[in-house]
Amino acid sequence: MDSESDLPSLRLKNREDRRLRAGHLWVYSNEVDVASTPLKGLEPGAIARLSAHGGRFLGYVGVSPHSLIAGRIISRDPDHPPGKSLFAHRLKVALGLRERLYPGGCYRLIFGESDLLPGLVADRFGDYVVLQATTSTMEALKGPVIDAVQSVLAPKGILWRNDGAARDAEGLPRYTEVAAGDVPESVPLTENGVSFHAPVQQGQKTGWFYDQRDNRARLARYAPKDVLDVFCYAGAWGLSAATRGAKAAFVDSSEQALKTVSEGADALGVTAECIKGSAFDVLARLRDEGRRFDTVIVDPPAFIKRRKDHRQGLAAYQRINQLAMRLLSRDGLLVSCSCSHHLSVEELQGAVERAARHIDRFVQVLEIGGQSADHPMHPAIPETRYLKALFCRVLPA
Repeated sequence: MDSESDLPSLRLKNREDRRLRAGHLWVYSNEVDVASTPLKGLEPGAIARLSAHGGRFLGYVGVSPHSLIAGRIISRDPDHPPGKSLFAHRLKVALGLRERLYPGGCYRLIFGESDLLPGLVADRFGDYVVLQATTSTMEALKGPVIDAVQSVLAPKGILWRNDGAARDAEGLPRYTEVAAGDVPESVPLTENGVSFHAPVQQGQKTGWFYDQRDNRARLARYAPKDVLDVFCYAGAWGLSAATRGAKAAFVDSSEQALKTVSEGADALGVTAECIKGSAFDVLARLRDEGRRFDTVIVDPPAFIKRRKDHRQGLAAYQRINQLAMRLLSRDGLLVSCSCSHHLSVEELQGAVERAARHIDRFVQVLEIGGQSADHPMHPAIPETRYLKALFCRVLPA
């Protein structure tokens, strides 16, 4: 990286530093004093020195000059600009938490803003690390990131899964590349004592959804015997239950996902009934066939990706939960999840309640889970809190 004296400057308008001084990391484009420090003159991904209107240093920011979020603070220490040294320090701090929570080396190691590395995600699978860069700055700093990961973890392989839609907003290309060592198509991991393989090269996101780990552990206390895992992806919910003696069926629209489920079941020595198709269509068909389950898990992708999708997405949550309830036995358990940040837990509860009343059922919400502890929440950034999991007992009205 350039020396500190070579870095460009960004200055905020008067009184626009209060939110940042309170802990937030994002700088919005309309907060920048473009008359004194032209924002559009900076290169995407550049590091700049951010100052308040009066000149007080606020931090080093990664710049996205053409985005609403025009800058993200990476360091508030004037003596520690972004680079290998800072990244290695952040990794060690993050590692201290994860090793305390989840011994065994399988967890989300870096969760963007919550680990003070906005735009970077790192998932660890023992000897392998899968990274995602979602901002121009982290794309530009890939080299120091890799150097830091190698220095702190010395993994056998590092993979960039930079093929997510989040990169589109920054005008970044989508791609997957091995950055160091060798990374196989799938890698082993252990979650809550159960062995899986994550399809890191071709699977969704980084290949695994560690954010549901604590909720999947929570399911064990209900001792399910007949489980339907809807939007199953690699089948972690249902396969975990199957290792404890449950019968498990899996629904997904992806043939590749169901292949991963089948292979995982074979490796664990359990049986998996795999059903391919749209979850809405499959659940309706299973009801027509008279199928019943004592536990149905509904863990869909985000139905509300943008605020303008709220009305339509909320209707989709109500509909899928209603279909799921119709498949439950008389005293059944519904696990209803949402990873939509734009849907509050109260709104998800409302959707579940309306679904129940529509078919004359009574719902007791037994507990509410969130994202696992390796996805910590930044208290000043509500967007870092996104996952909801309602554990609901469904009874006749």
